[in-house]
Amino acid sequence: MITMPARKPRRAAAAAARGKPLLLDRDRIKRRLADEVFDVLVIGGGITGAYALLDAASRGLRAALVEKDDFASGTSSKSSKMVHGGLRYIEQGNVNLVRHSLLERHRFRKNAPHLVQRLPFLFPILEKEGVFDPRLAKGFESLLWTYDLVGGWRIGKLHQRLTVPEVLGHAPTLRAEHLTGGLLYFDSRADDARLTLTIIRTAAALGATVLNGATVNRLITRNGRVGGAEAGADGETLTIRANAVVNATGVWSDSVDSMADDGHRPQVRPAKGVHIVVPWHKIRNDCTITVPIPGRARRATCTRWGDTVVLGTTDNDYQGSSDDVHCTREEMEFLLEGANTAFDTQLGPDDVVGSIGGLRPLVGGKEGATLDMRRDHHITIGAGGMVTVTGGKLTTSRHMGELVIDKVLTVLGRKGQVRSRTAHLPLLGGAGYDAEAVAATGGLAAHFGERYGTEARFVHDLISEDPTLADPVVAGLPYTRAEVVYAARCELARSVDDVLSRRTRARLFARDASAAAAPAVGALLGRELGLTDAQVEQQVSAYLADVRHERTVLFEGAAAATGPGTA
Repeated sequence: MITMPARKPRRAAAAAARGKPLLLDRDRIKRRLADEVFDVLVIGGGITGAYALLDAASRGLRAALVEKDDFASGTSSKSSKMVHGGLRYIEQGNVNLVRHSLLERHRFRKNAPHLVQRLPFLFPILEKEGVFDPRLAKGFESLLWTYDLVGGWRIGKLHQRLTVPEVLGHAPTLRAEHLTGGLLYFDSRADDARLTLTIIRTAAALGATVLNGATVNRLITRNGRVGGAEAGADGETLTIRANAVVNATGVWSDSVDSMADDGHRPQVRPAKGVHIVVPWHKIRNDCTITVPIPGRARRATCTRWGDTVVLGTTDNDYQGSSDDVHCTREEMEFLLEGANTAFDTQLGPDDVVGSIGGLRPLVGGKEGATLDMRRDHHITIGAGGMVTVTGGKLTTSRHMGELVIDKVLTVLGRKGQVRSRTAHLPLLGGAGYDAEAVAATGGLAAHFGERYGTEARFVHDLISEDPTLADPVVAGLPYTRAEVVYAARCELARSVDDVLSRRTRARLFARDASAAAAPAVGALLGRELGLTDAQVEQQVSAYLADVRHERTVLFEGAAAATGPGTA
């Protein structure tokens, strides 16, 4: 087997020292993928693949990543957006997972302070029909003490027991007739798509080669060993040579494993999570509140995000297509019912301004509820030497990436030669970022700071060159035209959907307003990417068709929707 010596990673510092942003040129990237021989090729651009790539690049390996759609377009843009230890895992007896998750939460807050923010969580205590009653609350508080002691304390606050007035101070519309108090503890949240993209861009700054819109059609084998992949991108076929390959494709991992092993038996059991978005003024909470779903043995979370509230729950078994996952009418209705039962408000389907449905790649048996399945990751080396990673969760993605590259080094015959550096490696925009100072500035400066960190100056530079780029691009949301230009130049955005669904979160927080903005976004991308009028029109039409399909599934039921583009 060919192995290559470790090299010093190419650093973002060179560009930063010149005061220039990291530009990502698609044509140059494709040439590198075709011409170079990589130490490791990562297939899959979700958060697990992203951190595996960053870990490899930071150790000095020649690393590449390809993603069939867009970075974070699968599970990693459709999660609960929580960076947390997981109280439920303590209830399941998995204290070690919680301890490790809380350590990784702390590292995220240190390495990406612009993207991972502290968030209070409130559990109301009700005499009846709550998540738990006063009797159970005593036992639950012991779980919170355990949570704090095994690592929750690192966030700077311990849990608190609240009186009824204190609970209502956080959630004034909460129904008070059966309320006896509450428990408050602290975790974190992050824009999952933005976090994934920033990890990938940090790896690119260290010399990694990354490409979205690159579908792996087959694996390349040499003497029975997986030695790269053939991928289709922009109508071209790229033959990518690598001494090791990582399958980090989440719920699609069985398909990629089957390319390497005809006898592969499926391992992944998808679990579906759904979230809907409603106007904040309907609930007026200042923290995340956990409420029961009537008639169901599960909880829902209500999290404020700007002028909206995200209501969601996770972990239902899923049997449908992995490429067409949306919140259904039935799922929307039980979330609305839960909110209307818990809060003194009247929420209906017309209040739902956005929705997402995503799949978590659980690994295990087919029996029992997915809610009860463990969240441990699984990393294996297949018969052809391909490393496959499945399971796990967003919070532990950095450590998963580290363990994946440890396995890659074993495949390369270099086990233990180069240690991981990512535990203390700031992501782009994170080094020197002062979250409190930026938040105090308010306005556009705070908006840019919380999305780009110290790299916000590059977006400001675009506005300095062309003041019209400060104009909003989506009605009612703070995203600017400058961010669309930046996404095209520096974030490998290829399409209207890339911009509105993931580079910004306009589709999630204002679905219909994002559809109205699609032509303006298409025009900006056309100018930046050299697209023809016909190509721009095709992108806009595709985005509008996707939004119509999402609305059809949500408001008319799954039976009315036959696939993307259904009007």
